[in-house]
Amino acid sequence: MPREQIQTLSEPMYYILLALKDECCGVDIMKKVEEISHGRISVGPGTLYALLDKFQSAGLIRETGIVGRKRSYIISAAGDEVLKK
Repeated sequence: MPREQIQTLSEPMYYILLALKDECCGVDIMKKVEEISHGRISVGPGTLYALLDKFQSAGLIRETGIVGRKRSYIISAAGDEVLKK
């Protein structure tokens, strides 16, 4: 299956990628998004995990670890490039 290309980032997508500059898990990502957006953006678990899957398929993030049900992620070089555009 070819990698899905992400043409434009919505505001929640941008903040999720920005939150992943440091390795973190889903709950931490949700907190960081709210923090760095100064409370303007709140991402629910359904939206977050759908976007994480999309980002991972596109090569913008990578999974760094799994402990039980907790998965950690970090932005990739390709994801960094998308943020710079």
